[in-house]
Amino acid sequence: MKNKLYLIALAGVLMGTTACNDYMDINESPDRIAVSNLTPNFVLPGAISNSYYVQARRLNLFGGIMMNSVAGNSYSYGTPFVDEYSPNITSAFYADVWDQLFRQISNFQFIIDYSDPSGQYSQYKAIAKVMKAYYVQTLTDLWGDMPYSEAFKRELNLTPKYDKGEDIYKASIADIENAIQLIDSKKGDVPASADIVFKGSMAKWKNFANTLKLRYLVRMSNVTGDMATYRDQKLATLQGASYIDADVTVNPGYSQSSDAQQNPWMNYYIYTSSGAQPQNWTLVVPSEHISIALNGNKENDTREVYQKFKNIIDGRRGRMFTLVGGNVEGVRQGATPGQPGAASGRTVSRTGDGLIIGSQTITATDPAGRKAELIQKGSSKAGVLMTKAEAEFLLAEAALRYPSVVSNAQGHFEAGITASYAYLGATGAPAYITAVNLVPKLGWTGSDDNKVEAIMTQKWIALTGINPEQSYFDYTRTGYPVTPLPTISLNPVKPNRLLYPNSEYQSNTNNVPSMAAADVFAKNKFTPFWAR
Repeated sequence: MKNKLYLIALAGVLMGTTACNDYMDINESPDRIAVSNLTPNFVLPGAISNSYYVQARRLNLFGGIMMNSVAGNSYSYGTPFVDEYSPNITSAFYADVWDQLFRQISNFQFIIDYSDPSGQYSQYKAIAKVMKAYYVQTLTDLWGDMPYSEAFKRELNLTPKYDKGEDIYKASIADIENAIQLIDSKKGDVPASADIVFKGSMAKWKNFANTLKLRYLVRMSNVTGDMATYRDQKLATLQGASYIDADVTVNPGYSQSSDAQQNPWMNYYIYTSSGAQPQNWTLVVPSEHISIALNGNKENDTREVYQKFKNIIDGRRGRMFTLVGGNVEGVRQGATPGQPGAASGRTVSRTGDGLIIGSQTITATDPAGRKAELIQKGSSKAGVLMTKAEAEFLLAEAALRYPSVVSNAQGHFEAGITASYAYLGATGAPAYITAVNLVPKLGWTGSDDNKVEAIMTQKWIALTGINPEQSYFDYTRTGYPVTPLPTISLNPVKPNRLLYPNSEYQSNTNNVPSMAAADVFAKNKFTPFWAR
């Protein structure tokens, strides 16, 4: 029987992952809708929520470990995350991020390619182009060159050619610009219930598109030659642009009704809908590195990386992590009990309310009521695509590097810190800003390079537990923020990228580049172009 392509349409509020086999099925299932009967309004919510699922779980974990924001709880699990700490980067290392995001981007491409002579779905196509660019950037930043021009198509191509990262960036920026043109045309139906991000506000989608375009261009700060010329030309088109002024979130109707309906970050890290704690609740804890940073280096650690934090107690710490004796207690990456950074007999902090439920507060006074309220609020909390804090830090860097395009670098820098405090429900942002602005590399003082380091350091704190992979991409581009390597690291530097996954070597053998494990650390042809 001829294979028939199927997409799972999630028109309501349910969400989940899609297995590879779900895309090819030789039997017609009554629970599936054939592609010929699908329309963009059915596909869009599932495409967005399923993509976020990948981001909230595995990508979040990867970013947190790479940026030394979190560590494995060695008190309970011996020496966890050995592959990440070493790092032992093979073709299986976080390959699920590649495999799952490629499948989900295909859903956005389905909407983009949908035959629509009347233009009824123009606004859906605009949204799909923005979301495709959003996740394509993640894949390109993690793996560099990849299948693009021949990938994601409805006509399944198992051996798509590899495109250069530079060309993928250009094509994605073109998609964003075309999305803005579609939005400005006001043509077609305005998504409402199908838009689980902005509920049909195309003005907000335009602002998000501009912000995403800026992220692409700021990521290109180190390029030279023709790419630098291209970057500057595109930056000029953003003069006078509007950007997001609030967190960009996704919520298809998350609730405590079942595990499948919970925010996927919640039941991966904190509590399932029934109140059970997944392994990650006890496994993933704050690192010693972020603990020292948030506590104001109360330990008087003499390592250079911690000198800028001395006596700067961060008002966000009790919202990011639980406090033990008034401080965040973390574990040094790679240390086992009794070793430095993992002293025996210590109680380790856990994920705090600000990361679990955002700026909401718990009103229950008894433990049982607190747990019930935490599960209810955490389960229904919206997922984050981009925080206002990240956008402000992007604008701060852009204003510092390209003042003719964006102005008021210090204002955006301070707004980023303020937005981070607000997201977490923390207090004391003004006093914290005043204190850090006296400290080079942590606040707005000193040389431009000091200020770049300050932006990256504050952004790292603000994105911990939310979108930490963005700080990893910043690090591979700028070298900031400086983070210690795990004690068992076998390499003196962090990886610049990941190895192509097994799925590519098995199914796309003639096109996937042959790489050695050492290539992920070297500055060579395999390094993403913006990080060379």
